[in-house]
Amino acid sequence: MINPFDLDKHRELLFTPEPADQVERALMLLSGLPKLTVAVSHKAHALDIRYNLLDYTLAGLEHALTADGFLLDRSLLHNVGRNIIYYCEDTTLHNMETPSHVTKKNEKDLFVEVHDQHTHDDHAVIPPKLRRYE
Repeated sequence: MINPFDLDKHRELLFTPEPADQVERALMLLSGLPKLTVAVSHKAHALDIRYNLLDYTLAGLEHALTADGFLLDRSLLHNVGRNIIYYCEDTTLHNMETPSHVTKKNEKDLFVEVHDQHTHDDHAVIPPKLRRYE
């Protein structure tokens, strides 16, 4: 089961220095989205965003911004980190859709039931005299 607190994400959107006004435009655009908190980051050309995975993903937000003409920082380090975040968020969402297996919840009961149904004939070949320690 996924902890509901693990669904709340705090990320940073990094933009290229040019055009100069794109951070302000992105701030105004993203501020209008429900259940998304946006603030100017302490870093230059960046925005801090907070969202829940049930509402948004970083991949979806960044793809929407690039479709609107915003230029995100595409340096190697940021691309690697961004792709790891995309993968982790996608995996979390996929795991939430996957039903949990019943055997994980009651595996002890399952094995006890199988054990009880199994015929234990291995004791029949041992003479009664040898079955007990005397």
